[in-house]
Amino acid sequence: MIPPIMTAHGFVLFDTAIGRCGIAWGGRGVVGVQLPEAREPETRARVLQRFPGAREAAPPPDVQRAVDGITALLRGEASDLSAVALDMERVSPFHRRVYQVARTIPPGATLSYGDIAAHLGARGLARAVGQALGRNPFAIVVPCHRVLAAGGKAGGFSANGGITTKLRLLSLEGAHANRRAEFVDGDGAFGFDPSVAIEHLRASDAALARLIDAVGPFRMQLKKTSGIFAMLAEAIVYQQLTAKAAATIFARVCALFPRAHEGPTAEKMLRISDEKLRAAGLSRAKLLALRDLARRAGGGEIPTLTEVRRMEDEAIVERLTQVRGIGRWTVEMLLIFRLGRPDVLPADDYGIRKGFAIAFKKRELPAPRDVERRGARWKPYRTVASWYLWRAVELAKK
Repeated sequence: MIPPIMTAHGFVLFDTAIGRCGIAWGGRGVVGVQLPEAREPETRARVLQRFPGAREAAPPPDVQRAVDGITALLRGEASDLSAVALDMERVSPFHRRVYQVARTIPPGATLSYGDIAAHLGARGLARAVGQALGRNPFAIVVPCHRVLAAGGKAGGFSANGGITTKLRLLSLEGAHANRRAEFVDGDGAFGFDPSVAIEHLRASDAALARLIDAVGPFRMQLKKTSGIFAMLAEAIVYQQLTAKAAATIFARVCALFPRAHEGPTAEKMLRISDEKLRAAGLSRAKLLALRDLARRAGGGEIPTLTEVRRMEDEAIVERLTQVRGIGRWTVEMLLIFRLGRPDVLPADDYGIRKGFAIAFKKRELPAPRDVERRGARWKPYRTVASWYLWRAVELAKK
């Protein structure tokens, strides 16, 4: 809870994409920003509790610019709030230094409490940094939501909604895609903390929470890969086949090359004859797709696994769908099951749509746009929601 810290001349409530916020100002600038409470009267009461005596009024021009910047940022637009004047007269020197460092974190990026402590030359004060940010009176302008706990975990957040609100703010800025910590689960490494994802999904959708309870723990495991080429080659072979048939054909293709267990490479694929590949069971369409993939990889058009791990999801989709035979669905499966990306929702997938109909008691199969519309509340963990929707189909069969 943020106590009253100083006298404010005035305040105003204003609408944003996350609800009605408040801002208070004094003679030297902004003295506080209030994130939405459950209802507007509660937000107003919270502002008055923090700043007794402040009067609701039209903001002066510099404060209005701050309001406009906050509103734009919460719409997901680029917005620089670094020039907003803050009145820190009664903020302690240490807290002031923490806030100054936090203000340097751009939208879409994150630091840890330890990072900020190290920047201040006090590596052992990560906990004190967390306490300072927990008492941050200038939410959004001092972006404490961009500061995470050790290991990339969300950590705490003092605003209404707690961690769920923090995750929503990060989602609006796309921060989950810019910096990832790895969380080991089963045989693979996810780019997110599954326990935080489950907590967020439960809080954001009661019907999905019931499905999570019915299915049980999140047990998805990632498939290991030696590289992007082998990964995509396998995906091409598996298209429109049963898993058993595809596995047999892909094993035959791999057996054509030395070190078969590592899978094919672009160089080897370019050298082998069409006759051998067709004899392994490949259709002509898949043969042409593999040739195109090999040609593009050989020409440097296909990013390496290291490069892909640094790319945004949509950038990966755009690059890889240029390959013959590789569509959006194929890349989405790669993002989920190979790269462990947190926020992928394959809305066109039949299993996802069928699971959605079961989980949300729909008589007919929903359109992809309906899945996407509901899925907006699951950001930034739509991958985990997708996994549970697939499990809904399995539960229904049982």
